[in-house]
Order: sequence, then C-alpha cells, then structure tokens
Amino acid sequence: MDFTIESGRQWPNEVESILRGLPEWFGIEQSIHDYVAAARTRPTVVARTDDRVVGVCLVRHHNPLAAEIELLAVVHDLHRVGIGRRLVNHVRADLTTSGVKLLQVKTFGPSGESAEYERTRNFYEAIGFVALEERTDIWGPDNPCLIMVTPL
Repeated sequence: MDFTIESGRQWPNEVESILRGLPEWFGIEQSIHDYVAAARTRPTVVARTDDRVVGVCLVRHHNPLAAEIELLAVVHDLHRVGIGRRLVNHVRADLTTSGVKLLQVKTFGPSGESAEYERTRNFYEAIGFVALEERTDIWGPDNPCLIMVTPL
C-alpha cells in the first residue's frame, strides 16, 4: 500500500468521515462532534492515498514536555497495513524535535469488554506504550479510561 503522511493544516471533514465509518470505536455522537471540533484547531497528521485521507492523528499539547494523542483513526478497510504506526511515528518525530519528552494516549480500559478496544490496546503496546492507570472518573463508570504513556 502506497500512502503519504502530511501535516501542517486541518482536515475536519475527513476526520468526521473516517469516524463515521468506525462505529465500533466511535459510536457516541457527541464524541464525534468533539473530535471534529478539535480537528479544526489541533495539530493534525494524516495519511493519504491518492486524493483520499485514510488515517488521522490529532495531538494535544499539555505543556512543553508532555503531549497526548487525542485521536488516532484509520479507515476500517485499511487496518493493519501500517498506517497507524506511521502516523504515530511521524507525531513522535515532530514532538521529539520540539522537545517533548512524554506522549500519552487514553483508550477504553480492559475492565470494560470490547474486542475492538482490546485490539487498540494491543496496537499501542506493540508500538511502545505502557499502561499507566485505568480510571472511571474521566469518562464515567461505564466507560473506563486507560491512560497509556511512552517516553520520547
């Protein structure tokens, strides 16, 4: 699969399109609206094949030393071909250059049952993230939040 990684602008319409195609991960309407709103202003990295955006990563800067992957999504039919890994590697390189030392991501925690999010956690572990803690006070008791981190 041939794709390029781009950054330096926003792609909110493409973010919405990708998220609507992934209801197993992004099935909460308000969350989709929140991600699209964030995509209008947050640093964004996309993967493109031809003229189609097939993956997106939004980054939130917490302070000069810490940042967070706020959103990572790849169109369903292109999972497991390296797009997510390449997006995160691009983000890591950019953050490292700017002096960031720690990258975090929040995802659905293992105390909840979800085969899709088990795959997500396995992906993050495979690229070097480790579980820091699971909390139920961030997204609510029925939506456990696992915070994962990796040093840069």
